Amino acid sequence: MIHQIIKLKDSVWIGLAIGLVFPAILSIIVFYIINHVFHLAKADLLYIGAIAINAYSMQYFFKHYKENIGRGILAATFVCAFVFFYYKVF
Repeated sequence: MIHQIIKLKDSVWIGLAIGLVFPAILSIIVFYIINHVFHLAKADLLYIGAIAINAYSMQYFFKHYKENIGRGILAATFVCAFVFFYYKVF
């Protein structure tokens, strides 16, 4: 897997795509869990876990000297956080 990461072009756009796809997939899984498990019906904070995966992936790319990808993931994290804030407020 490291060879595939090394081959990735160091681009903010790639990081933005990675940072939006991972939380989207995890948010779909969380949405399914919240709607099908009675005890977790009000556990909207599980969505933060879907966003938190970006912190790990950002650290991973920074460790492998892909700073622009890490910056893209950071930008996507802020976008996801604002979407979650909008969801919780309205």
